[in-house]
Amino acid sequence: MKIALMDSGNGLLAAAAAVHRLRPDADLVLSSDPDGMPWGPRTPEDIIAHALDCARSAAALAPDALIVACNTASVHALAAIRAELEPAIPVIGTVPAIKPAAAAGGPVAIWATPGTTGSPYQRGLIRDFAAGVEVTEVPCPGLADAVQYADSAAVNAAVAAAAALTPRNVRNVVLGCTHYELVAERIRAAVQPLLSPAVPRLTLYGSAEAVAAQTLRRIGAAPAPDAAPSGRLTVLLSGREGSIDPASLTYPEGRSLGEAAAVRP
Repeated sequence: MKIALMDSGNGLLAAAAAVHRLRPDADLVLSSDPDGMPWGPRTPEDIIAHALDCARSAAALAPDALIVACNTASVHALAAIRAELEPAIPVIGTVPAIKPAAAAGGPVAIWATPGTTGSPYQRGLIRDFAAGVEVTEVPCPGLADAVQYADSAAVNAAVAAAAALTPRNVRNVVLGCTHYELVAERIRAAVQPLLSPAVPRLTLYGSAEAVAAQTLRRIGAAPAPDAAPSGRLTVLLSGREGSIDPASLTYPEGRSLGEAAAVRP
């Protein structure tokens, strides 16, 4: 079994690590775009073009499924990628976990990139899945870039700024960018002390686990977390085969995948 994931940068690590936990025997292909990142400031047409290039590079290795592990690419390019690759290769997109967060009860905060915050796409998800729930959209300028480069000081600053905009009565925070899942506990540590004493432990909602599980369902594979960790790892950097960058290895998710690479012949 071979599962490919794509993103502009290391935002794919959380979903890749989730797939690896469920199926440590699966081969993984990580296709990112260091030459073209970040995608967020680009026009929709540019995002589609770069995302298609990433997807094609991964598809050339004949995976059983492709995960678009990027909210921005899922918004703008998912339809184009599916049109080109399906049905030969199932394509799984990433949607912010607004539905389960709202179902658990509000108030809810959605941390997202400035481009996604307030967008028709995100407002549509709120309308469809969080009707009647108090929702606050929190822009997080600079956080995805800080996570990408493992700039700890910049991560702390961006998280602190977003925490200051988060209502004190919030119970659930949706991590609306896949990069944010890599620093989830730092987000919790920044937000929890600011909350009202009446608020229980803050719950964070990411998408990685759900996306990994959905991918296995799409290809008819059952989870096998106890399988021997025999899966091979291939890293594609703007279409060129390479290795996991040092910044990614600062995160537990990246290190777990680095261990997978060590078993590759």
